[in-house]
Amino acid sequence: MPDPMIITRFAPSPTGALHFGHAWSAVQAHDRARDQGGRFLLRIEDIDGTRSRADHIAGILADLAWLGLSWDGPVLRQSERASVYQAALDRLHDQGLLYPCFCTRADITARLSAPHAGPDGAVYPGSCRAMAPTERQARITAEPHAWRIDMARAVALAGPLDWVDAQASRVTADPLAHGDVVLARKDAPASYHLAVTVDDAAQGVTDVVRGVDLFAATHVHRLLQALLDLPTPTYHHHALLHDQQGNRLAKRSGAPTLAALRAAGEDGAALAQMVRRGQLPIGIAAITP
Repeated sequence: MPDPMIITRFAPSPTGALHFGHAWSAVQAHDRARDQGGRFLLRIEDIDGTRSRADHIAGILADLAWLGLSWDGPVLRQSERASVYQAALDRLHDQGLLYPCFCTRADITARLSAPHAGPDGAVYPGSCRAMAPTERQARITAEPHAWRIDMARAVALAGPLDWVDAQASRVTADPLAHGDVVLARKDAPASYHLAVTVDDAAQGVTDVVRGVDLFAATHVHRLLQALLDLPTPTYHHHALLHDQQGNRLAKRSGAPTLAALRAAGEDGAALAQMVRRGQLPIGIAAITP
């Protein structure tokens, strides 16, 4: 029986211009599919309507073309998939796994006098989890709220889970370490955790290529896959790029953009070839935490 076709994806958020770190990830995802006769997909994670911008989407398409990367099929945009995320939330609601959270960031900080540290920082203390049903119902129609998953209940329902990472081999899932994460934000129909899990399954992604900074998030994604009866891809978490000061290349840190390189007349295809050879510009290094 022939092996199933490999499908990878590149899924940037249009909240800023792409930089060399994005090229590093996109080339790896593209080539992993192309080298095995598979499909490479493009997804625009524009669910954050307050920060996503149309000009950044146009820039992403131009940058990928400049690198010599092509994708298969139409571009999927998260901003057009609110009903799909709601269906997933409804299913989790029906399992009794979600509760509304009315806390602001200030509220949470004030209640974390001795915060328990998780993979992504302080773990939510569960302030709204034990709220009386009458109070919850009265507030839910009048106040902005997020939806959190009752992680202990969800883990008990799903049972033991694991997943495969190409570098770390088989990993035992530990979503409890993340606490009751948000699955639907006050200002968006879904959180990153929910949207990426649902979309990878909808697009038939078999291999997820992304930075090692998202390794810990995979524990949550594996749980959601089990609860929603979704397939589990193989994960390939690659090293992150850092500058000479040891700072990770990121939009917020002002990393040099691909658009600036394009405007300066640099050869994008040559840059992609350099990445394939494992060569990085002077002052940039690949580091795995």
